[in-house]
Amino acid sequence: MVLKEERTGIIKAMAAELGFSFCGISRAEFLSEEAPRLEAWLKRGYAGEMHYLERNFDQRLDPALLVPGAKSVVSLVYNYYPQKDFTTEAEMKIARYAYGEDYHFVVKDKLKIFIERLREKIGEVNGRAFVDSAPVHERAWAQKSGLGWIGKNSLLLNRSMGSFFFLAELIIDLELEYDGPMKDYCGTCTACMDACPTDAIVEPYVVNGSQCISYFTIELKNEIPAEQKGKWNDWIFGCDICQEVCPWNRFSQPHQEKRFEPHPDFEMMTSKDWQEITDEVFQKLFRKSAVKRTKLSGLKRNIQFIENKNPAL
Repeated sequence: MVLKEERTGIIKAMAAELGFSFCGISRAEFLSEEAPRLEAWLKRGYAGEMHYLERNFDQRLDPALLVPGAKSVVSLVYNYYPQKDFTTEAEMKIARYAYGEDYHFVVKDKLKIFIERLREKIGEVNGRAFVDSAPVHERAWAQKSGLGWIGKNSLLLNRSMGSFFFLAELIIDLELEYDGPMKDYCGTCTACMDACPTDAIVEPYVVNGSQCISYFTIELKNEIPAEQKGKWNDWIFGCDICQEVCPWNRFSQPHQEKRFEPHPDFEMMTSKDWQEITDEVFQKLFRKSAVKRTKLSGLKRNIQFIENKNPAL
């Protein structure tokens, strides 16, 4: 029988072998501290049209409802900071996480291998893998397991690598050794709050999701409110402003994941190319990208919106 300490060591070593930057482990239990915060956030309407955040409220807080018999939540960090940053020169900006292949596929493939190898090493393991694809309170679990702290922009921050990374989880029925939470290192800094052009960060650690540029460019399916004109700083899919100004992101290092590399033609796109983008070009550039979430029609809507920046028009 493999001891608890040994199992924990195997999991952490395996995470590193598979390219995860950090691995932290928490006891699978009800997130009692998060429940009232999440409920208050939803009641304030900060989810906007993201109604999926209102569904499965209990599952989002209790891992045992997702995996019966769950004993541990293994939280993982996967770097996506690009080898080449296009946002400084691009005439139309796309969030760095969407440059290459959709992270849901890339990281999920890693997690499938992870579970297979775990079963080979340890024996029968019941559990599920998650990559932003089910009602899992990812940042809360990551913080609880010591991978970082929740910043004032509501993202998880890590002292060694900032915040340009994906979170993933394995919820499993193994007893393991558990890590503790990390303290908050934001201090008195308000860089993210000061830089947000839509004032989406309404107070430290609270983001009105329905006012975020990422929400408008990806989640919102209806017409974009006219009062948003001129505020987007040329972002057409997602937004990285609050990450760009965060002092902790000076420690970001380029990823080593080939599947996150953009199509070679992505770098060549001019403002005119974006305005005239066809379905053929869209499919070529974003064949497996998260950008497909907004579809060509949504991307065109965003492009037209930022091109017409005058609120009077």
